[in-house]
Amino acid sequence: MRYAETGFNLEVDLSRGNIEKVATDPKDTELYLGGLGTNTKIFWDRVSPEVDAFSPENLLIFGTGLLCGTPATGCNRTIVTTISPQTKLMAFSMMGGYWAPELKYAGYDKVILRGKSKDLVYLWINNDKVEIRDASHLKGKGAIETAELIRKELKQPKAQVSAIGLAGENRVFYASVEQGRSSASRGGIGAVMGDKKIKAIVVRGTKDIHIAKPEKFMELCYEVMDYIKWREDHPIPGVTPILAILGSPQEMAIHDEKWHTENFSWGNARTRRRDFWTDDVSEEWLETMTKARTRLISCYNCSIACGATISMPGLSTYMMKCFTKLTYTMAAFSNLEFGLTIAHHATEYGVDGYSAPQTMAFALELLENGILTDKDFPDMPEDNEGKFFYLLDKIVRREGIGDILADGTYWAAKRIGNGAEEYAHNNIKKSEQLPLKLSMLNPIYFLMYCTGEKMNITQIEGQFPQAAFPKKEHREKFVKDWFQVPDEKFKKYFVDWEPRGENSNPYYPTPEITCDIVDWQEKMHYIDDALGMCAGLSSFHLKPPYHIHNIPKMMAAAAGIDMDEEKLSQGAKRYRTLVRAVNMSRGMKRKDEKPPEDHWKKRFPELEKELLDTYYKYKGWNNDGVPTKESLHDLGLDYVAKELIARGFLSDDEYSSGKETSKVRETN
Repeated sequence: MRYAETGFNLEVDLSRGNIEKVATDPKDTELYLGGLGTNTKIFWDRVSPEVDAFSPENLLIFGTGLLCGTPATGCNRTIVTTISPQTKLMAFSMMGGYWAPELKYAGYDKVILRGKSKDLVYLWINNDKVEIRDASHLKGKGAIETAELIRKELKQPKAQVSAIGLAGENRVFYASVEQGRSSASRGGIGAVMGDKKIKAIVVRGTKDIHIAKPEKFMELCYEVMDYIKWREDHPIPGVTPILAILGSPQEMAIHDEKWHTENFSWGNARTRRRDFWTDDVSEEWLETMTKARTRLISCYNCSIACGATISMPGLSTYMMKCFTKLTYTMAAFSNLEFGLTIAHHATEYGVDGYSAPQTMAFALELLENGILTDKDFPDMPEDNEGKFFYLLDKIVRREGIGDILADGTYWAAKRIGNGAEEYAHNNIKKSEQLPLKLSMLNPIYFLMYCTGEKMNITQIEGQFPQAAFPKKEHREKFVKDWFQVPDEKFKKYFVDWEPRGENSNPYYPTPEITCDIVDWQEKMHYIDDALGMCAGLSSFHLKPPYHIHNIPKMMAAAAGIDMDEEKLSQGAKRYRTLVRAVNMSRGMKRKDEKPPEDHWKKRFPELEKELLDTYYKYKGWNNDGVPTKESLHDLGLDYVAKELIARGFLSDDEYSSGKETSKVRETN
């Protein structure tokens, strides 16, 4: 008997209309932990580097985390994996809500889609009964509207629906998959779903999930809940409100955005607007949020109400994605009423809340600077807010200039030419749009941005504080009950971190210390993405209820896997290295791992090089960023080394993490 997971994947060949229930190897779970880990193993085995995002051979995998559907609070994440049309690399995006537990209860750990349907369809999974059904009547419908129509059609009000809107149907490179209470937005997941002509995946499950050691597991679950309740009454002092309490994040529960609006550049902005947040704006946002927010809500089996349903006049109720209340508002430098209204349209269309507003602001910047002209925007309204609604419609319909903008700022700039590339200034890995800009080089953020495989705020930031506290006594007080650290040295790292002076950014934390911190934060995210844990209760938050010390115990009790901290860390490192190998084999290079030229006002080329060199060596990668033969061997990934050698990314005798291969060097 399999514990925690079902032991079965649902394989759907859309080209042939074939559906198959496939048993999985429990050894893969032990090695790659589940969720994103086993998704990645499938990708390495079955999707070659030559496969394009819109190829029938590309896979679209909806994976559940190992602990999804168990009594562990907040374990509800769906991990969606495919090749991104935007970056050409392996993309993975997570969504909360209820869909993943429902799939587990239907008897499956993953839905693996391959091929392409000739006509628009949706997949209906009702326990052992699985059907590919006609969706022609849903063409052009909004993502949330689609979910409601399907539930009524099937007479299944409790069915969970993941759907795309018009953006996905038209293969907008930053189209999302919407799921009512969450979405998989980054990397253009929805565009691949639209290319395969899948309008929705609908699930209803009524089966049980087995736990290896129920009594022990429930004991651990109660410990987590007790800590969550304690934290509700004991928020962390001296940090921003969204980090003081738990959640992913608490953007919907608060309205004070002084810190966010004054310290970062949002949208496509080149400069921060330090004068944006005034007493009048604060009062206006509070009033708008109070009227619009109908109630605070949670995802499946979670006591943290960090989401919210929003009702704007004349529009249907929708769930707000955390930071999108800022991204649209700050891209247009408008008011919150505008931001909440356009976010409703964007949710129904199904677009990423970071990339879409940036692309619209980018287009208007090109117009202001004469690179595009009024002829490119026929009948565009004259008012600022109207321009954004106009552009959103054009993009999701791929009409006129919208057809170019639908590919994101990097690819759009290449097509437009005439100096447009200078204005596509907020990209990393060449083509992925960063959520925001920082003001000063922070070595921790530098490495997270440069070497991370995905740019999403809540999936790169972590359990180490974002900035030094003003006074040493505050830092010493913070570390006293900081039991979540994997090693006591992290407490010293933070106590020694000063806001000014010798031990401050950009030269502190030192490259060596920075590597430790970034590796810890990254490891926790990869553990979450394998287990289906919400980052708001684990990897994203300061002093969270889930941490490196209790997660191995929970895995052992739930899944019956022999697990401890060392094995868990090794498993996360193994599949994180596999993600790296997938993307290096798809053409990612060291020269791509740098932030935009204007990401902060003053650059530190020598320090940036030292940080990257140190981290590559720390991770067991060569100077090109490719995992070495030695490090792959240590992780049991000899099959990966063999393939990288065959393709010329590694030399057969390469063991040292400091050695550079001639073939990769030539391709740079």
